[in-house]
Amino acid sequence: MRTTAANQAGDRDNEVVTLVAFAAAHLEGALKLSQEMSWPYRIEDWDVALQLGQGFVLQRSGVVIGTAAWWPYGETHASAGMIIVAKAAQGRGYGARLMDALLASARPRTIALNSTAEGITLYRRRGFVPIGVIHQHHGIPRECREAPRSCLVRSMVASDFEAIMRLDREATGLERRRLLDRLVQSGVGYVLQRDGIPRGYAISRLFGRGHVIGPVVAESPIDARALIDAALAVLGGCFVRIDTSVSSQLGDWLESIGLQQVGEATTMILGTPAPSTGPARTFAIANQSFG
Repeated sequence: MRTTAANQAGDRDNEVVTLVAFAAAHLEGALKLSQEMSWPYRIEDWDVALQLGQGFVLQRSGVVIGTAAWWPYGETHASAGMIIVAKAAQGRGYGARLMDALLASARPRTIALNSTAEGITLYRRRGFVPIGVIHQHHGIPRECREAPRSCLVRSMVASDFEAIMRLDREATGLERRRLLDRLVQSGVGYVLQRDGIPRGYAISRLFGRGHVIGPVVAESPIDARALIDAALAVLGGCFVRIDTSVSSQLGDWLESIGLQQVGEATTMILGTPAPSTGPARTFAIANQSFG
């Protein structure tokens, strides 16, 4: 008896899909999902995300067909991301199943995420509301950038960490010590200072197709540009990605130096946003999952 394509599809539909906690054994499957979506994550990026957070995967016959993860920032807030369903499994409620499991795990924290256009309806149905737009810029800078004066921007050292934490809390209102510690350890940091006092910081690290510069926290677009220039001066002709909000006033400048806008995401939140006290504010995020 010949098995038809329709019968094969029906057999797949009847296979049990299980929801389990995201574990290291699922990293290779998660990587394949992101590659199917043309998301530029490396296995190392997935590994770091799992070490810093937690989440769920959907499996069918041992194959990962969906992922969702979240990262706690203290007891009151979190970010969510890496929410993917395999193309062949879409339209069957698996995204909703993953998201409901994530919310049950992370709530009552306020949860922020950056949504693709395809995901907005899913999140709206669960009470998320849009609060902003993130633009993804990437490319190879057209020319080598000149580093700012060392008296303005210098390399980050270990003793800067508490000042970096203070600036990050001013900008985000969040307690992100574990995340920042990991980013600092895995990347290269820069501090902008005036009168010997840190007033901004940036971290550059390997990520995706090349390097990502973020977070970038500063008091003004001019200071943010100085921090980004410091990182670019070291990277030279490497591929660079920077994710920045529409309100950052950096978009035109990034385009002018060769980092083109290639996509956007809608920032959404479920709950009460964390109060940022300033004057420091966020000009570029660590990535669209961590925020």
